[in-house]
Amino acid sequence: MSGLDGPTRVTGPDGGGADAGGDAARQRDEALRRVRALLRELGTGDDEIDRAVDDDVVDLLMVDRLLVPAERRLTQGEVSEETGTPLELIRRLWRALGFLDVEEGERFFTELDVEAVNLFRAMLDLGMVDVESAIQMSRVIGSSMARIAEAEAAPGATPILLASGDSVLDADEFARTSGASMQAMARLLEFVWRRHLQAATRRAMLIRHRYGSEGLSPTLVVGFADMVGYTLLAQHLGEDELASVVARFEGLAHDIVTGLGGRVVKMIGDEAMFVVQDAAVGARIGLALADAYADDELLSDVRVGMAVGPVLLQDGDYYGAVVNLASRIVNIARPGSVLVSDELHDALDLEAPGEFAGRALRPRTLKGIGRVQLWRIGQTGERLAAELTRGQRWDRLGEVLRELDYLRDRGEQLLAAARRGELAEFTRDAATGGPAGAGSGAGEADGGDAVGAEVEGAVDGGEVPPP
Repeated sequence: MSGLDGPTRVTGPDGGGADAGGDAARQRDEALRRVRALLRELGTGDDEIDRAVDDDVVDLLMVDRLLVPAERRLTQGEVSEETGTPLELIRRLWRALGFLDVEEGERFFTELDVEAVNLFRAMLDLGMVDVESAIQMSRVIGSSMARIAEAEAAPGATPILLASGDSVLDADEFARTSGASMQAMARLLEFVWRRHLQAATRRAMLIRHRYGSEGLSPTLVVGFADMVGYTLLAQHLGEDELASVVARFEGLAHDIVTGLGGRVVKMIGDEAMFVVQDAAVGARIGLALADAYADDELLSDVRVGMAVGPVLLQDGDYYGAVVNLASRIVNIARPGSVLVSDELHDALDLEAPGEFAGRALRPRTLKGIGRVQLWRIGQTGERLAAELTRGQRWDRLGEVLRELDYLRDRGEQLLAAARRGELAEFTRDAATGGPAGAGSGAGEADGGDAVGAEVEGAVDGGEVPPP
């Protein structure tokens, strides 16, 4: 391992000896000595360290030993024997937590894995949960923790993971900074879990008091906010710019929804799903989202769809016909607008009479749902006028985009015809206005993700006065 455990000497341009890399070489040697010492403390043998140095994977070895310390390594069968837990149940738990299968006989597991299995068995023995419920909870935990871990390890997200290109230096830097950061993150995760468990338990108790033993299906407002033109942005922005757009979109959604008393259930790419108990609060959230994104210089408009009714709560998510309805509604909403179901419009009249203005749209047939009455809402006065102005702006933009699409397609056809020697035929078509139906741009009922398609697929201006 020449040059790894001591300074290397080379002949300089003038024939004299000089330190290779000077200070950089000495810093690397010192880093390697620190790394060796720490790995030995963590129970790693010199032979394993030497192999990692030779293979230039010292950083990976440090991550393994520091994040999952172990005085001994066990096979999955040995974990089963020590815990008295059937091997197949351990495998189910391991997969539910989101981990890859381990080869039989591989000494991959540690005392941490033994402790986790013992905790799992303790919950079963106490009768706190049955096996299937415990496995399902493990899936939720694994999925949530995997997302947190991926966010921590994302490029540029954590300074200590910015690679220098030298595994020894990277291992030393990780070891130097990770101890304090891991402890802080572990405490932060526990704090956030406790606070969320407190809030979730209070919500569950209040729902049970309100709906009795059928509390698993409370009546809630379900909303979706969808960012317009995300696919178009994704095709034209670089990774850094797109990451900034997504982060800004998620940040605004969380701030507005939680700030007004709702809860963000999940982010689905360019879409945010939220729930709230009160109809008026839901409407305020929807309108605040439409206004905030319209005023944001970085983001395009959003469209919001909402419905109210009984929902099924399971594993921190919401299911049912109301969720499907809200999802369908947002797909046909105009950019910058807020559409609500007929039931939610009625609830707004009862909860907050006079606060919101609504315009009835012609009944629409939604895929998988049927014919429904929808309402475009705004706050009375200037807010509703501003919302309608945004809709007109997107109508005009949609017309321009459709014209551009037609001209682009026409140009491609002309070029292709010229290459085939058929330019005269296309020239005659152009003189007579083109083939029938060219450039019509008819959209699908549920819209698409490109801006032009969204405008075509959106609820048209066919509104009828409120009864």
